[in-house]
Amino acid sequence: MTEITFILPNGGEKACSASEGLSLMELALQNSVPGIVAECNGAAACGTCHVIVDNTLIDILDPISEHENDMLDFTTAPREPGSRLSCQIRVDGRLNGAVVRIASEM
Repeated sequence: MTEITFILPNGGEKACSASEGLSLMELALQNSVPGIVAECNGAAACGTCHVIVDNTLIDILDPISEHENDMLDFTTAPREPGSRLSCQIRVDGRLNGAVVRIASEM
């Protein structure tokens, strides 16, 4: 199992155990993580699963696709360095111990 901690919009934390192959969005939904809405159910078409990853994760994640990059320009929360759509990040062992912050509107 891979352990991932979500930093919630209110500053709280929620640790979740994930099976490999799930997306971060699916993990968040299975664990009722607040702030991940996923209106498009993982099609990278809504931006409601916007998260911020730190530099250590940026280096190990698959590169951001052009479509994901474009969608991040239309999220309701401001785009930041490390912004990603959680539906586009697959859980694997490299993410064990990762901390991901859920983007929040200002």
